[in-house]
Amino acid sequence: MGIAQNKNAIRDTIYAIRNTIYEVTVMKRFAVIGLGRFGKKLAIALAMSGAEVIAIDKNRDEIELIGDQVSHAVRLDSTDEEALKAQGVDKVDCAIIGIGQGTGRGFESAILTVVNLRQMGVKHIYARAEDLIAGEVFSKVGATEVIYPEIESAQRWAYKLIAPQIGEKIDFAPGYSLARIKAPASFDGKTIIDLQLRQKYNVNLVAIKRGEHSKTKKSEKGGIINVPMPGTVVYQDDILMVAGSDADLAKLPQE
Repeated sequence: MGIAQNKNAIRDTIYAIRNTIYEVTVMKRFAVIGLGRFGKKLAIALAMSGAEVIAIDKNRDEIELIGDQVSHAVRLDSTDEEALKAQGVDKVDCAIIGIGQGTGRGFESAILTVVNLRQMGVKHIYARAEDLIAGEVFSKVGATEVIYPEIESAQRWAYKLIAPQIGEKIDFAPGYSLARIKAPASFDGKTIIDLQLRQKYNVNLVAIKRGEHSKTKKSEKGGIINVPMPGTVVYQDDILMVAGSDADLAKLPQE
C-alpha cells in the first residue's frame, strides 16, 4: 500500500474510532496490537492526539522503534491472555488489532487475540482485515468493527480518479456523501438559482467558502456562507460543500 493510501486509511480509522469514543465519555486508553506499517502509524497518531497508547508486538525491533513515541511499548504474544492482562490491556477502552495476515499463523494469531480481548471484557475491538472473508471471521469471534485499509483505499482512489473535481468527502450513509468541490469556470458569476444544482445534478448545496482568488470584495475572501440563498452568486474557485449520492456528485462539471 502506498504512503498516501496508508495515510488515508489511518486517518479514516482514527475518525471511526473517535466516533465510537465519544458515545458516552472521552476514551483515553488504547491498545494497538501488531506494529506493522498500519499499526505503527496508527499508534503514533493516537499518541500524538493525546491518548494513552499501549503498543504491542512480538518483534523486539518494532518495540524499540516505537518505544519513545507512545505511552508504553511491550513485546509479548497477544494470544497469551495472561500476558495481556499483566500489561493492563483488559483495562483499555479500545483495542485495535493490526497483526499481519500474510501467513496462516498471522491470521490465527489475530483471531485468538480478538477472542482474548472479548473474554477480557474490552468493549471496543477493531480488527484489521485483508479481505472480506477475514473480516467476517473477525466479526463472528467478537470484533465490534472491522477495518479494511486496502479495500477502502482502493475505493477512495477509484472515486478520486473517476471524479477528480471532488476534493474531500465524508460518507454519511452507504453511497451518499458530503463533498467539497472547487467551483469550476462554468459556475463563475451565476446565482444559485441559475445553477439549478438540485434540478440538473440532484445534489444539494450546503455551504460556500469564498475563494481567496474569487471576484468578491477583499473583505469577503475566505468568508463562509452557511445559508446560501437563491440569489447568492458563485464565483470560480469558491469552495462548495454539496451533498448527494456518490454517483450524482461524480457528474458535477469539472470545468
